[in-house]
Amino acid sequence: MFIIDTHAHYDDEKFDDDREEILLSMKGSGIGIIVNSGASMEGVRDTLRLTEKYDFVYGTAGIHPSETEVLENEGAYQELKRAVLCPKILAVGEIGLDYYWNEPERELQRKHFVKQLNLAREVKKPVVIHSRDAAADTLDIMKALNAQDMGGIIHCFSYGVEMAREYLNMGFYLGIGGVITFKNSKKLKEVVEYMPLDRIVLETDSPYLSPEPNRGKRNSSLNLKYIVEKISEIKNVTQEHVIETTYSNACSVYGLKI
Repeated sequence: MFIIDTHAHYDDEKFDDDREEILLSMKGSGIGIIVNSGASMEGVRDTLRLTEKYDFVYGTAGIHPSETEVLENEGAYQELKRAVLCPKILAVGEIGLDYYWNEPERELQRKHFVKQLNLAREVKKPVVIHSRDAAADTLDIMKALNAQDMGGIIHCFSYGVEMAREYLNMGFYLGIGGVITFKNSKKLKEVVEYMPLDRIVLETDSPYLSPEPNRGKRNSSLNLKYIVEKISEIKNVTQEHVIETTYSNACSVYGLKI
C-alpha cells in the first residue's frame, strides 16, 4: 500500500530546478499518487502538462479565491471548464474564500466561488475547498448550494471541532497536512482526535507548510511520513492503518480506481 498526496503544487516555481528529479523519487519512497492542484489559470495549464507527463500525477483545476479576478473574463472561465472535463482532473479546486487578504474584494470572491461550485455540479466532480478567515461565509454558501451533493475535501482544514462537525455531517473529507505536527496546532490536533479516521485525507500543499522537523523549508510529498506519524500517535493506531485508510479515503473522494 502506498501513500496518496491529495493536494500539492508541483507547478510552483520553487520546483523549477529539480521538479523531475523529485517527482521521479516518489515511488521509491512509498508515494504512489500525487494530486496537483491548479489554482490559477497558469497553474491549471501547468497541472494538465504534469498529468500528461507523469502517469502517477493527477490534478484538480480551479481558481483560488485570491486569483478570481481572472474569471471576470468569460474566455478564462470557458478554458477552466474545458480543463475540468479532462479525465485526469479529479475535482474542481482549489476554490473558496480567503479573507486574510483584502483583495480581491469579498463580493467578487463569493461570486466566483458560487460559479465554480455550480461548475462542479455541472461536470459531476467533487470540490476542493480553500477557506481562510472566512468560516461562516464559506459554510453558508456551501449549504445554500447543497455542496454535499458534489462532496469533496476541505483543504488544509484550519477551524475547530464545531466547524469540522458541520463539514463531516455534509459528507466532506478534511485535508490534514504539515500543520498537525506544529507545537502550536492544539485546535487541529483536537479535530483529528475527534473525527473518524475514515474522513481524513493526507496532503502536503507542497511547497508550503512543511511539517516538523522540516518546518520553514520547501515542502514535498516525501514529508508525508511525518504527518502519518502524528496522526498515528493522535488516533492511537498503527502507521500502516493510517496509510491504508487514507489511501481508501482518497480513492473514494476522488473516484480513483487504482
